Amino acid sequence: MERRTIGAGALAVGAVGLGCMPMSWAYNGSRQRGDASLRAVHRALDLGSTLLDTADMYGPFTNELLLGRVLKERREDAFVSTKVGLLVGEQHIVANGRPGYVRRACDASLRRLQTDVIDLYQLHRADPEVPVEETWGAMAELVQAGKVRALGVCAVGARGGRRSGSRLYDPTLRQLQRMQQVFPVSAVQAELSVWSPEALDGLLPWCAARGVGFLAAMPLGNGFLTGTLTPGEGFEPDDLRARHPRFTAEMMAANQPIVAGLRRVARRHGEGVTAAQVALAWVLAQGGQVIALPGTKQERWAEENAAAAALRLTAQDLAEVSRLPAARGSWD
Repeated sequence: MERRTIGAGALAVGAVGLGCMPMSWAYNGSRQRGDASLRAVHRALDLGSTLLDTADMYGPFTNELLLGRVLKERREDAFVSTKVGLLVGEQHIVANGRPGYVRRACDASLRRLQTDVIDLYQLHRADPEVPVEETWGAMAELVQAGKVRALGVCAVGARGGRRSGSRLYDPTLRQLQRMQQVFPVSAVQAELSVWSPEALDGLLPWCAARGVGFLAAMPLGNGFLTGTLTPGEGFEPDDLRARHPRFTAEMMAANQPIVAGLRRVARRHGEGVTAAQVALAWVLAQGGQVIALPGTKQERWAEENAAAAALRLTAQDLAEVSRLPAARGSWD
């Protein structure tokens, strides 16, 4: 698989990584199977999808424990990315960016992952009660201690900013500037897909100008862009899509032209090419520093996603995708 680099340290990873969250968090809890997930991780590594993206809050903790079982055998084959900064309660999630907590959380993640170093440690969310410089400084100390190789940030868009005329990620860009004064940002993770292209406006150019890697989260639109979801079929109560404004039966039906457009492009590339692979190839075409992180817990989808790294879209393909209708949600 094509290799791409993250940050000034030129950390090399496969262009398509593996988002591990669905294995133990947020999607179809009744369908989560540890053995099947382990096979998916092993297969992804076999195919060059070396970046394994997890977080301590996924589960919580169980996602890191699962990956630890793989890393115990194949640490040299993997690039390990995990996150800190969010705590899961009974009915809520809160941010914690206190330096002491960051240090303890890192040690706990290292134990669960069965490794002595985390390749990329990401700040999941900034704590509004702690100056981000303090949190980032504590994370930088972990690099100096040899527990972490590089640092990254998960960017969250300000939805209200779009209505006010500002760019979605302007608050994140201001935060990144502050963090860069303390320690280099090696990677930024944010949603980027055919139906959520907002990061192209400001955030991705910021990364490109500074040699910062961009980890494209949800590149398959929470599964919608695969074309395998049926409008009206419904979701389990613990599935995040059960409350997502684009996943009501009405909006899923309204957004079908997006999938149809991806399928048209796929057909031009031969039998067996899928809408999902076109969606991933579009993400990778947005810049040489972009790494796609499709999430899955099944081996067959890990194989299909990895194969997308070899798909090269033409200028005609990219123009056609750019003309697809914007995604609609129940607020529209």
